[in-house]
Amino acid sequence: MKLDTDSITNQNAAFIVEAGQAAIRGGDLVIDFSAVVRCDTAAVACVLAWIRLAQSSGKKLVLVALPKDLLSLAKLYGVETLIGGT
Repeated sequence: MKLDTDSITNQNAAFIVEAGQAAIRGGDLVIDFSAVVRCDTAAVACVLAWIRLAQSSGKKLVLVALPKDLLSLAKLYGVETLIGGT
């Protein structure tokens, strides 16, 4: 699933997390962040929810083109090894 927003914040995170969960349930295990240029801590919560959902189904989620903001926040919260990304 390619995210079609330039930001993930607390204002749109509920919609984004639901869209990602629907994609994962539908078998799409690649989330492409290439359009995202700004994010806050809500983006970390979205990614962790997606990872948890994929793992509960015994699948591995692939995160592509993670924004620097998201990687910095993941490091700050000590979850960078969970989020990874390419």
